Amino acid sequence: MISFVVPVYQVQDYLRRCLDSILEQSYTDVEVIAVDDCSPDDSGTILAGYAARDPRVRVIRSVGNEGPGPARERGLAAATGDYVWFLDGDDWLAPGAVRAVADRLRDTGAEVLVVGHADAAPDGATWRTGRGPALGRAPEVFALRDWPAAIDVLHVPWNKVVHRSLLDRLDFRFRPGWYEDVPFTYALLLAAERISTLDRVCVLYRQRAGAATATAGGGHFGIFPNWARVFDSLDDSRPDTALLRPLLFRRMIWHFIRVRGNDDRLESTLRPGFFTEMTAMYYRYLPSGGYPVPGGLEGVRHRLVAGGRHRTFLALRRTSQGVRFARRAARRGVTALTAAARRLRDLVLAGYYRLELRRPVDPSLALYAAYWYRGYACNPAAIYEKARELAPDVHGVWVVRRDRAGTLPPGVDHVVAGSPGYYRALARAKWLINNVNWPNPVVKRPGAVHVMTHHGTPLKVMGLDQRAYPDGVQDPDFDAQLRRTRRWDFSVSANPHTSRAWRTAYPRRHTTLETGYPRNDRLATAAAGDVARARAALGLSATDRVVLYAPTHREHRPGRQPYFEPETFVEALGPTGRLLVRSHYFHDRSARSAGPDHGDRVRDVSAHPCVEDLFLAADVLVTDYSSIMFDYAVLDRPIVVYAPDWPAYRAERGVYFDITAEPPGAVVTTFAELLELVRADALDDPAARSARAAFRERFCALEDGRAAERVVRRVFPVP
Repeated sequence: MISFVVPVYQVQDYLRRCLDSILEQSYTDVEVIAVDDCSPDDSGTILAGYAARDPRVRVIRSVGNEGPGPARERGLAAATGDYVWFLDGDDWLAPGAVRAVADRLRDTGAEVLVVGHADAAPDGATWRTGRGPALGRAPEVFALRDWPAAIDVLHVPWNKVVHRSLLDRLDFRFRPGWYEDVPFTYALLLAAERISTLDRVCVLYRQRAGAATATAGGGHFGIFPNWARVFDSLDDSRPDTALLRPLLFRRMIWHFIRVRGNDDRLESTLRPGFFTEMTAMYYRYLPSGGYPVPGGLEGVRHRLVAGGRHRTFLALRRTSQGVRFARRAARRGVTALTAAARRLRDLVLAGYYRLELRRPVDPSLALYAAYWYRGYACNPAAIYEKARELAPDVHGVWVVRRDRAGTLPPGVDHVVAGSPGYYRALARAKWLINNVNWPNPVVKRPGAVHVMTHHGTPLKVMGLDQRAYPDGVQDPDFDAQLRRTRRWDFSVSANPHTSRAWRTAYPRRHTTLETGYPRNDRLATAAAGDVARARAALGLSATDRVVLYAPTHREHRPGRQPYFEPETFVEALGPTGRLLVRSHYFHDRSARSAGPDHGDRVRDVSAHPCVEDLFLAADVLVTDYSSIMFDYAVLDRPIVVYAPDWPAYRAERGVYFDITAEPPGAVVTTFAELLELVRADALDDPAARSARAAFRERFCALEDGRAAERVVRRVFPVP
């Protein structure tokens, strides 16, 4: 068992995510010892709720606010697991982290396992900082003397999973105050004979204002007694002490310089005294044989600490800041010039657009776009292809971003967004077909025909209907939304439900074309050969069991995604299982990396240009609230709704109907339930088939393979 010890103080906004990230892991042999350090917010109430729902959660309350160190001590005393993992209440675990840790511990028998982490910004963005040595370069199992680079790994408790016997043997005690993690880290690393690493992101470390060591105050002087504990505990009788002492000393001075170099941590009156203490510590613990002084500016800083030269240290710091400022200013100068040139270019092109608006509308030109010029896709692409067949006298041109021009099929004419050709086509096209709105400055000309194809069947509320759900609104300018809808002549709808939704979301005078979605024609007419070709193009065999996992984008909660472990899920599928993972189009798929390496059984297909190919290749769709389910249902294949946050999503974002009550197949609300469904091979049981049949009757009745033809015959001059 792994015992998670979580000190809790003023983290009510983050605590649920922390606890969910532990309790929803597929590896369930865990306990959570949460220590309420007399938190004045609602953290205690949150903890009580979790403890009432899950017997793996135990809550301990401190007698007074003691700080994270003593809180960890209380939690450790109550922990019963073989391993202990200290996790802060505002951080969280990555999916699959606990199973990966358990597997690594089993394979190595490590006393200390050092895991990777990523920083997390308030907006949800995450990144690996690259600080410290690469964990992947460490030996599989080592003592600190064998890989002393571990000294430079971030000295925090939450990136280490520790065997309880080592903690008992050390009898280590956290003390009150800041930087208590320093002696903890090095006591473990010096004592352990079996250390291992796991080079994957296991912990998401939240960067936020209010963290103790990120605030100013005298508490930063706690760094000195805590480093003193490290050196005072060194055993000179050990043969490796002579090797490790100089490296620990270098790390200590590095740490002092980092803290002193950040003016946000120390008020001006405290800085001279802090530097004086740095110098005192330098000579108190300087190894007799010296230490490897870093090169460059860092080495100069070390020498200034040794000489007690605070003023010179400040001068060097100001000089370094000045150089950085000058470089940034130079870059800003270039950027400002570039921005000015762009503004001038935009003004010229806007003038050019106004001139082109005076010219006649071109009666043979149709302009197409999709997903904010991301490429050739969706309903506009299907309409374009059918128009080439039925209305050959109409010349179709696509608008794409410059970086996406190379993705167009051969023979498709295009203009690059923002170019003179783009503005000329915008001004003169007779037909403008898009699955999103054209930019605000686009003028609706007399005689021009605007076709809004949309790009999904609405489950979440849209347009003016969002006014009832202010927490989920990203674009509160509803007047601007209505101005854009005034340009529509036709609004394409996939089914009666969609038609009703658009009438209240976008209440303007346009003609609704209730035709089915043109992009689904390919799905409605697909044959066995189409499926085989789609699979072959993706490197999948006919015997593979393929699942497509495609969660929606939670624009009202940036960075939030359903809990999902790809490795665990694909294992549950069995030996022939293959998993395709696709992000929402809001994530710029052209810039995405391939994601974590899960072997050839898990593929990130977010950058794949044609989602219909993925539909054809997949035996099963797993999604949450994405409109992708309405399209995939055309194939009459199993669909699983994985809805772990449905109550919150429904309340905050707003929906047109309850997808868990009227689903296209099975419904699960936890990752464990999803795994159980897969392992029991119950994805397509009679209840799921009955639900899918009712769903298809409601939403897919018009999908007969002729939707594009119906749109083209209504919009274009067809002979």
